[in-house]
Amino acid sequence: MQFIDQAKITVKAGRGGDGIVAFRREKYVPAGGPSGGDGGNGGKVILQADSNLQTLLDFKFKQIILAQDGRRGGPNKCTGASGNDLVLKVPCGTEVRHADTGVIFGDLIADGDTFVAAFGGIGGLGNAHYLSNRNRAPEKYTEGKDGEEWLLHLELKLLAEVGIIGLPNAGKSTLISVLSSARPKIADYPFTTLVPNLGVVRKPSGDGTVFADIPGLIAGAAQGTGLGHDFLRHIERTRLLIHLVDASSIDPLEDIKTVEKELFAYGHGLIDRPRILALNKKELLNEETLRKLNKKLSLAISGELLFISAVLGEGLELLLNKAWKKLEI
Repeated sequence: MQFIDQAKITVKAGRGGDGIVAFRREKYVPAGGPSGGDGGNGGKVILQADSNLQTLLDFKFKQIILAQDGRRGGPNKCTGASGNDLVLKVPCGTEVRHADTGVIFGDLIADGDTFVAAFGGIGGLGNAHYLSNRNRAPEKYTEGKDGEEWLLHLELKLLAEVGIIGLPNAGKSTLISVLSSARPKIADYPFTTLVPNLGVVRKPSGDGTVFADIPGLIAGAAQGTGLGHDFLRHIERTRLLIHLVDASSIDPLEDIKTVEKELFAYGHGLIDRPRILALNKKELLNEETLRKLNKKLSLAISGELLFISAVLGEGLELLLNKAWKKLEI
């Protein structure tokens, strides 16, 4: 299944049915008078969050959404049937914006959350509404109103409490595969992760916490370079970030600064989000090299450094304990 996290759609609610001109003509009913009924209202377009969905793939091929029109009125003051509402299912975490102005219309987070994307048009009035002492046989009626039409931009932002970020090949996919039952693609070349991966990690209490492995960031990601800009939105809702760094890279300090710059450039408060800095792949360095690297980074960066090995499972318990403590704050 393709992971589609953005879609642009046009939604159009149903048009209201027209009222009609009709007169009652029955035997033994003298001067029956006007009996034209009202038109029915047009159907609404409603977006509903569904926890069973993980992607906006359904909207990739169906971009024009039309609700049902209301029926015209009938004789004997019969009101036309209203159009059926059209309910569109979207994944939890879908943000609805106006495509042209960027104004946020709705944010569907919890399962079952609904948002009326377009209201249907009101049905027209039949001539029975225009009966008066001055006009006993009105031939006036009104047409139904058009339903609302909007060009919407749907954007899926994953609902995860912890986001794992870092440069390509830092070991993010390996880490989430060890901590949870997620099974992302893992290989020894950059950009093996092309879509965000979610995994549930159990707390000591037994409660599950959702971790998200975000595709690797590179310099310029916030401006659209590489894959990072497309997926930085998925950590906007996270409460905690685990910044994973490859301890065996040529310059780990520069790697750290690169990601920090992208968080700052992207905005949305990511640079101020609580973070845990963890240097992965410690098994590739000897004790002396680790000691020197720890001393160098400690002088340049405030806060505690963790050295872990996702492959060997070393330091992961300490990492998780710190994550649980920060989430409790």
